[in-house]
Amino acid sequence: MKYVAFSRANLLASLLLPLLLGSCLKVIKPSREFARYPTPTAPDYAQPDNWAALPTRRDSADAVPSRTSLRDQQASASVDVFFVHPTTYYRRGSWNADVADARVNQFTDRSTIRKQASVFNNVGRIYAPRYRQATLFSFFDENSENGKEALGLAYNDVKAAFEYYLAHYNQGRPFIVAGHSQGTFHATRLLREMVDQNPKLRRHLVAAYLIGFNVKPTEYQLLKPCEDSTQTGCYVAWNSVEWGNNYPPFQGGVAVNPLTWRTDTVAAPTSLNLGGTPYEFNRIDTAVADAKVHNGLVWLHTPKPSGYPRFLLPGRPELRHSFHIADYALYYLNIRQNAAARVRAYSTQPQRP
Repeated sequence: MKYVAFSRANLLASLLLPLLLGSCLKVIKPSREFARYPTPTAPDYAQPDNWAALPTRRDSADAVPSRTSLRDQQASASVDVFFVHPTTYYRRGSWNADVADARVNQFTDRSTIRKQASVFNNVGRIYAPRYRQATLFSFFDENSENGKEALGLAYNDVKAAFEYYLAHYNQGRPFIVAGHSQGTFHATRLLREMVDQNPKLRRHLVAAYLIGFNVKPTEYQLLKPCEDSTQTGCYVAWNSVEWGNNYPPFQGGVAVNPLTWRTDTVAAPTSLNLGGTPYEFNRIDTAVADAKVHNGLVWLHTPKPSGYPRFLLPGRPELRHSFHIADYALYYLNIRQNAAARVRAYSTQPQRP
């Protein structure tokens, strides 16, 4: 598959312009109620175009940072990865994106699929569905049910994609579930509804990477946070915040240190950071960030290299300390190595009951 040529600067500008022009979130709030917008057509997951990544074709999940020795190894991978991408739809024209929107799909592929899903291409065959994602404002809609309804519609697609994956692609292979932000919001629910109480699927779960959202300690009955770097059948979660700051919506959730893979509060130095990938995805920065678990967050000191943006959103000054956008980027090589370690551990252990 060849990428359609486009200007990244122009694309980002067109997608983010409402945020830059406004002084508050109202500029990205859909003008009508959820029920008053036509519902975008549900994706048919038998159609390859409704997947942002499939291991049988060339796509953005095959990418690795330029000028590195990293390689895409999906062809020989022994496990699968079901990856749910974060919000890449910021417009106010509807509460949910259309999966046929070429502009949103290009942005999704060149940003989150390329820079996040690709972290797993050394160990897993990557399946990443397109879905009728809720627009960004849905997460800040505190005065109506519209955001909830939009997120519910989006989740229905993610669940349908996972069911299709299990029926047509999985063939009994072990799998990883991963996501970020909105993707993690849906992946967290997916694990609760489809895996936590299902012994067969639970046995096949290598691990889940539930990054960039608040996963509550009471979220699951059987699935538990990972307590070390090689435990399997567990999940990791974190939200990156500048050292010494809090972000109440994410406090109190599960946080696993992405440098030690433990839930304790011992500070991990930058020397344990194998390498991050900046926004341009054009290099590896070693020792880019430290990490310390604090009240459901992962604290880090501001990276010295450029390319690891904060979550700057007009009307939400409390986000200025958040490195939400860089949750994967700051610890890219550590995630990549850890996924490989858990796959090795899974392959050598007796089958779980």
